[in-house]
Amino acid sequence: MSTPASPSAAPVPVRGTVHEIAAGDYRAEIAEVGAILESLTYQGRDLLVRNPPTGPMQFYRGAVVAPWPNRIGDGLYTWDGQEIQAALNEPERRNALHGLVCFLPFTVAAEAADALELRVLLPASPGYPFSLELAVEHRVDAAAGLTTTVTARNVGAEDAPYGVCPHPYLVAGPEPLDTWTLQTGLGTVVTVTPDRLLPTGIKRVDEGGEFDFRAGRVIGDQQIDHAFTDLERDPDGVARIRLTAPGGTGVEMSADARCSWLQLHTADRPEPEANRKGLAVEPMTCPPDAFRSGTDVIRLAPGAAHEAAWSIRGF
Repeated sequence: MSTPASPSAAPVPVRGTVHEIAAGDYRAEIAEVGAILESLTYQGRDLLVRNPPTGPMQFYRGAVVAPWPNRIGDGLYTWDGQEIQAALNEPERRNALHGLVCFLPFTVAAEAADALELRVLLPASPGYPFSLELAVEHRVDAAAGLTTTVTARNVGAEDAPYGVCPHPYLVAGPEPLDTWTLQTGLGTVVTVTPDRLLPTGIKRVDEGGEFDFRAGRVIGDQQIDHAFTDLERDPDGVARIRLTAPGGTGVEMSADARCSWLQLHTADRPEPEANRKGLAVEPMTCPPDAFRSGTDVIRLAPGAAHEAAWSIRGF
């Protein structure tokens, strides 16, 4: 029989213990719950929108999203002939949103002054009857900034569907988002339903069109909540998303070919205190609703592992 906790016992922080890592001009804070990237600063300047100091994570700020990124329409998908129903945690749109690990307690596997590795076991459940072990390493470097590497291993007995992405809201500088310049090469855009944001098709990004940011363009009052692919990449295969504020400060996020999709969102919210405070930049291994379409879903065999990584740096 368990003994009730003493009334004087200290409450457990809802996002768990927060760890700090640092290198050069970079400082990062990571919460054990969800392996959330709570903050990243460069020369004392925030590169990300922070969560409130108390309470749970808001709007998935800094989350690691797995085993599926974005949405599953109706939460209903089929895998190897088995029909599976995931919980609808976006009830207003009748979708299963952003996977299952965002609010799970991770444990510390390794810690150093400049790096932290957290691990969690995602047990089989009715909405995801597969077992995964996830390792999330956040590492800062004085030159390269922060690199996050997520490794998923199938510890179950059956092949498992899998996808992953980060969910940071980048901040270019103290000026409003509408004044920031966005530069990135986007080849094609996923069209979606206006009410549920579920894919309806894919079309080319036209030169000079609303999503042509190759040469860099001020965001202005444009509302973006779209997924893209056929990303422009460096010779080494890296896609870069660069934001610059009018004062010259900025932030850049990069991801290699393992993240072949990209969600961008200008964080349009009805709450004035949260509206358009940062640009959500989410390099994804598969597109929205991938568990229903099957597009680029990773098949993890028992014992197999998948690794994906992305980086954020300031300038």
